[in-house]
Amino acid sequence: MAELPLAQSSLADEVLMQAYAAGDAPAFEQLYGRHRLRLWRYFHRNTGDGALADDLSQDLWFAVVDSAGSYEVRSKFTTWLFTMAHHRLVNHWRRQKPGVSLSADTEESLRLADSLFAASGFEPDAQLDRQLMAQTLLAALAQLPADQRECFLLQVEADMTVADIAQATGVAEETAKSRLRYARSKLRAALEGLL
Repeated sequence: MAELPLAQSSLADEVLMQAYAAGDAPAFEQLYGRHRLRLWRYFHRNTGDGALADDLSQDLWFAVVDSAGSYEVRSKFTTWLFTMAHHRLVNHWRRQKPGVSLSADTEESLRLADSLFAASGFEPDAQLDRQLMAQTLLAALAQLPADQRECFLLQVEADMTVADIAQATGVAEETAKSRLRYARSKLRAALEGLL
């Protein structure tokens, strides 16, 4: 494959991955730049642990590098990437004791809560309301069953469709849709008093 003009940020992820597989290292850098934060947030919001999110992210990116030679476009790159992320998360939970959850009272989770809502120039009272809403959302997210939380995060963080989520998690589309519906309903209920 001929070297691609990577100055164009509009190249499709799939094209970048194929270019990387053909030896174009800047293509990987562009993919990494596009998706590293989304993956990290996905891992962090599923585990509540920044260091663990770092480890899982690093492991995933090594797997992307290792898989480059055998990569084939069968679905969107993000579906492929987050499917691999899902498998790493499942493997992590299999090795761990149950009961790991997000904690809304650590400094890191407070920063994460604040980042859920973009700065919009609101007055300080409104900013505090937004922060309270973000903390409530994070706490409610932590209380969701793992399968519902993961489906919700795949949709929010990876911008995946229901079909992509079903494919990534290995369930039927109706199951993925149901998990999303329950997750949204529970999160909406948790936020009702604040709206």
